[in-house]
Parts: sequence; structure tokens; C-alpha cells
Amino acid sequence: MEEQERARLLQDFERIRQQSQQLTEGLTEADMQLQSMEDASPTKWHMAHTTWFFEEFILQSFLPGFKPYHEEFRFLFNSYYEAVGKRHQRPLRGMLSRPSLNQILQYRDAINEQILALLDQQHGQQAKILTLLELGLHHEMQHQELLVTDILHALSIHPFFPAVKPATEKNTASAINSQGFTSYEGGLIQIGHQGVDFYYDCESPRHSYFQAPYAIGNRLITNGQWLEFMRDKGYHTATLWLSEGWARCCSEQWQAPLYWHQQDGQWFQYGLDGLQPLDMNAPVCHISYFEADAFATWAGQRLPTEQEWEWAATQQPVEGNFLEQRHWRPLQASNQSSIQQLYGDVWEWTQSTFSPYPGFRIADGAIGEYNGKFMCGQFVLRGGSCATPKQQIRPTYRNFFYPHQRWQFSGLRLAKDI
Repeated sequence: MEEQERARLLQDFERIRQQSQQLTEGLTEADMQLQSMEDASPTKWHMAHTTWFFEEFILQSFLPGFKPYHEEFRFLFNSYYEAVGKRHQRPLRGMLSRPSLNQILQYRDAINEQILALLDQQHGQQAKILTLLELGLHHEMQHQELLVTDILHALSIHPFFPAVKPATEKNTASAINSQGFTSYEGGLIQIGHQGVDFYYDCESPRHSYFQAPYAIGNRLITNGQWLEFMRDKGYHTATLWLSEGWARCCSEQWQAPLYWHQQDGQWFQYGLDGLQPLDMNAPVCHISYFEADAFATWAGQRLPTEQEWEWAATQQPVEGNFLEQRHWRPLQASNQSSIQQLYGDVWEWTQSTFSPYPGFRIADGAIGEYNGKFMCGQFVLRGGSCATPKQQIRPTYRNFFYPHQRWQFSGLRLAKDI
């Protein structure tokens, strides 16, 4: 069984590492240097940091005669691991003109070779190595999504809205005209991960949860519906907003979702495939929790809890518009009336704060810093997006961001009490 696991992870390692480099196609070296805000990181840094993760947590502990590839890289490419040591300031990652892109690609190749050589060896630590390798691969897939969203933000500042990724064919399905709901009886349900497949610690332990009856929207809220909110002065009506959200809306002068631009009376949306006319039937995205909550209040409904979302999603196949489809944008729903779009397209804001499940324990060592220390002040999003690798997503996956953040592919569906 361990040999089968090794073979599977070896195949995943080569595919996922290659996919990261494929995502840089169409980008110049100057593009990959850009850091447009503190929340984002340069493409070049993502490529180095994901490599550092394998070197730091696997090679250093298990490779006989290990020597760091470069002493300075441990400082430059550590993200937030206090147990590892000091690190370069996050807001200044874009100032790292050295090492060069070519040197970082050489670093990736060298660490790849060492990881593959280590996997070819047979010794008593292989089970631990394989566990950390799988974590490293899921970590890299998370950074693949960040690579996409971060370069999108950086290029959006360019006055001519460059198109750097050709999109695959567009979805021409006609969305259903009205917002339908699917009802659930509730009762004592089970929430959280179960089984032997990979999961993050914050998805466990599995536990019982008493759920009141509820209904959840059959599809995501669309750009067309969001325009109705805007035309009804949604961004100018304080009573729709949480206090902190209204203050943010005013101070940052929010008038529309991020990447929306109005030209000659028509709305456009910027994406990696350039500035395109706004698709009224596609899901709205690049909105904050505050905007999503204000819309739900305006609509006379609310955002779902993460438990409500998970209970509905558990009963549906994990299918949708993910990174591998290379659409680079969320797509329209089909014209069916049943529940859809639970996976892919956009991350869905829930009203649930990112908090530990009952019985949660932070792991020992630096790996324990992965999720637990961020369980304060953030909200849970579910379902993945058009920039999420499909292998990342399962019904129990908990993403989390601060309520004011907008640069991720984040949207919403509505819910209501019964």
C-alpha cells in the first residue's frame, strides 16, 4: 500500500510542479516581479516559496547529508513560519530583484531532483516523507491559485488592461431567470472531514451539529443581479451595511465589484483574457464579505452558514469550472432549476467566522502554524473558484479571508430560514 501511495504522489509531484510553471506562460519576467499590494505576492516569489517548502520541511529533515541550496533563500522565501526563523518583510517581496527568475527556476529544478532522489530511497521514514510531500503539493496548489489572483491584481493596474491568457470557449448557456431555492429539513448532521483522503487540520475533527431547517439558493448571484443592487443605490445606502463594512465602502470609495469598469455607459470586467463586456448571467465575483452581506440584506435574505453550505454540497458531485478548464473567469449557470455551481466558478462567502471545530488541536512544530494561528477575524468561504485546482476541493474544504478583501474570485449565493 505504501508503494502505491509513493507512486501516486510521485506522479502528482511531477504534474503539479509542472502546472505551476505552465501558469507563468504569457507572463514576462517583469510581470513576474510585480507586487501590487501587501496582500499579494510576485509570481516569482510564489515559484520560489513553494520550492522552499519542500526543501525546508522534507529535505532538511530526511535527506542524508543535506546542504541548503542557498543560505539566503531560507530568509527570503519563508512566508510566516515563526518557528523557522526571521524572514523578508511581506510588503517588500516585490523589491527582490535578486535572485533572478532564471536562478529561481534553477532552484526549482535542483529541489525537484533532490525530492525525486529521496523518494527513490527505501528507509523507515518513508511514511512521514509521503505525508509531508502530500501537504507540500496541496500547499503548492493553493499558491497556484494565489499566483493567478495576484498577477490579475497587478496587471489590472495597467492602463491598457493587457490580455495575457487566451480563454477557452465561452459558456453560452442561458441562466435561469429567477432565483430558486432548495430546502433542507435540518436536524442532527455531521460536519467535517472523514476518511483517509487528504485534508487540512482545520477541517477536523468531524462532529455533530444541530441544523435548523433552511433553504439555499440554487445558483450563484449574477452580475446582472448585482447591477440591480447598484442601480438601487446599494453602495450608497448605509442601512444595508455592517458598520465596519460601510466605513470601508466609504473610505475606499467602492462603487462596483473590483475589476469592473464603465466605458461609454457600458460595463466591462477585466480578467487575464483582457477587458471584456460584462456577462450579465455569469456569477458576480471579486466582492468582499461586506458587499456580499449588504447584497443579502438588500435582497431580504442572508448568507448561508458554512454548515448549511457543506450539508448541501455533500450531496452533490465535485464538478465545476476549475483552474484546469483555463476559462480564467466564472461561467454562467445552466438553465436547469436544481441546485448547481456549488463547486468552482467563485468562492462563496458564508456568514461563519473561521474558528476551530470542537476538539481541534494545533499540530506540534512549524507545520502547526499552517492554519490554527489564523483563526481570528476572518470569514469562511466554500466551494473553490475558476482559479482553484480541482484536486484541492472537497465538501469540507474551508478557505478563509478577511471581510474587506476583494482580489480573490469571491462571490455569493443566498440562504434563508424556513
